[in-house]
Amino acid sequence: MTQSKPRLIGINHVALEVGDVDAALEFYGQFFEFELRGRHGDEMAFIDLGDQFIALSRGRHQDPDRDRHFGLVVDDREGLRAKLETAGVKLTTEKRLDFLDPWGNQIEIVPYVDIQFLKDRAVLDAMGIRICARPSKRRRNCERRVSRCPKTRRAGFTPPIAFETLRKAAG
Repeated sequence: MTQSKPRLIGINHVALEVGDVDAALEFYGQFFEFELRGRHGDEMAFIDLGDQFIALSRGRHQDPDRDRHFGLVVDDREGLRAKLETAGVKLTTEKRLDFLDPWGNQIEIVPYVDIQFLKDRAVLDAMGIRICARPSKRRRNCERRVSRCPKTRRAGFTPPIAFETLRKAAG
């Protein structure tokens, strides 16, 4: 009998090495709305990203990234581009939106409509995200855009996502 291999089903978190955790929270806080999941003193901080998280870990041990990078999904890439440019953050590509943070971590910014698979409606609702479709003159199909649902996404509100809710949504 052949044993099957475990299937990769997602990424739980990405750990970034930074020089100073508080400085990293301040840097990323200039550009992104996020919830702080928790901290381990001044050694680590955890930022929620939907149903995953980023771990910011004190102590950078390698040169700045060149090809190595990871992609963050946002609901307004062009708005972020303007904020980065205004703050003087050097973009590393012209066509995409990639930049280096002050510690040399290269980040690619991806709009939600360009990701491979959309999240289930129940998960999107819990995150306060709405996908809208409208006809596009450039494409035969519909163009998707992302907006925040003001009813569910507000300052200081962490949407409850219970396992029971997710089980029911999955059918």
